[in-house]
Amino acid sequence: MDIAAPGLAPTTGRAPRPADPCAFVIFGAAGDLTKRLLLPALYNLAAGKLLPEGFALVGVARAPWSGDEFRDRMRAALKEFATDGVDQKTVEALLRHCVYVRGDLDEAATYEALKRQLADLGRSAGTHGNGLFYLATPPELFAPVARHLGEAGLAKEDSGEWRRLIIEKPFGFDLKSACALNADLLRFFAEPQIYRIDHYLGKETVQNIMVLRFANGMFEPIWNRHHIDHVQITVAETVSVEQRGKLYDHTGALRDMVPNHLFQLLALTAMEPPSCFDALSVRTEKLKAIEAIHPLTRENALTDVVRGQYAAGRVRGKDVADYRAAAGVSPQSVTETYVAMRLAIDNWRWAGVPFYLRTGKALGARIQPDEGAALHFNAKIPGPEIRIENVRMNFKYADYFDAAPSTGYETLIYDCMTADQMLFQRAIDIEAGWRAVDPILKAWQAAGGRDLRRYAAGSDGPDAAQALFLHHGQQWRPIA
Repeated sequence: MDIAAPGLAPTTGRAPRPADPCAFVIFGAAGDLTKRLLLPALYNLAAGKLLPEGFALVGVARAPWSGDEFRDRMRAALKEFATDGVDQKTVEALLRHCVYVRGDLDEAATYEALKRQLADLGRSAGTHGNGLFYLATPPELFAPVARHLGEAGLAKEDSGEWRRLIIEKPFGFDLKSACALNADLLRFFAEPQIYRIDHYLGKETVQNIMVLRFANGMFEPIWNRHHIDHVQITVAETVSVEQRGKLYDHTGALRDMVPNHLFQLLALTAMEPPSCFDALSVRTEKLKAIEAIHPLTRENALTDVVRGQYAAGRVRGKDVADYRAAAGVSPQSVTETYVAMRLAIDNWRWAGVPFYLRTGKALGARIQPDEGAALHFNAKIPGPEIRIENVRMNFKYADYFDAAPSTGYETLIYDCMTADQMLFQRAIDIEAGWRAVDPILKAWQAAGGRDLRRYAAGSDGPDAAQALFLHHGQQWRPIA
């Protein structure tokens, strides 16, 4: 029996168009982000015929390299970090117009040199003067780089060319700093020019949440408080802080994951149907969902939020040292590597339905590489009697789609080149996320470390997280 649900018609036979001609400028081109993620993503776009004919790659950094040295390093990075091997012809096509600008990112001379280079590439590579500026830099350089670009005239779009700015997280350290960063950026770039990138939104499973909901008519009628008891969102990482201890100890799991990644997952799950699948409609509905999160008081922030820190243990058969023993981490650190919370959403669809969010490092398992969706339903057990059992219907991407390995950045970079902002956050979106977690940060600061719970690496997190379900008759789904 084949029962078709009403919804969006499948799309077939339509290949995405190549992106617009442009120079892709990477500030901080000597760093890990460039060689591990950005360059492999650009290679995958080139291999998929999605980069424009008029494309140039520009690296900007302080490293004392020549242009030839930079290109050699990019070739070596692709050989090491490409997701599925490399075709040398594609590599050379990608690096055909690849140049390097050496300079300090906080000196005006660097941007004058960049300006001259972009003008040259407009003539030699056919980039049409379009520029995509990717800030693969420490966050303290976001505002200075934007200011220098503006003062050098590189943010202007006066002659028909476009200029866009891509910024990695963290978007601020709290609500106050996020508002200040947005104000600094908007002094030189208009909101439509700014692409605040969240690599989680480049994941196929995350994008599929909207399609699952709104393109399958069986789900939307029951996607509400009358049929859903509660919602659980888990982002589990098996990795420890490894060599990032010094940086992570000043950030923690809440700042690192909740106002961005987890709230984006919450918004996709809780949003109302958009009027259409364009950037304005989708981002408007997502923002409404985040703004509808019931504000936490400082008291609620201690009862409805649990923070934990991993101790020594074993993850996938390997020993993991105590977080406090990691390089750069204080032996008395109270920085959380795990956070779980119970939230309420104040609207008609979700009234009375608790949302449980959790994320942590050094946990027992993660979703990748088993991305998919599962549906549980009741079926009759074979036999003469009517006996019912819960069965599982499973969908895995690997079983249905021959998708090439990716970094998760391909879709996001392509969208930047084609001016599709649906998967990116506006200033107002960023500030709404920080506004929801600000009471938690203040409550934790007042509490010191008294509420911090320890958990063994390789476990599902601290036992105290189960208390969030008290009086609700439910429990966390096992991670491992």
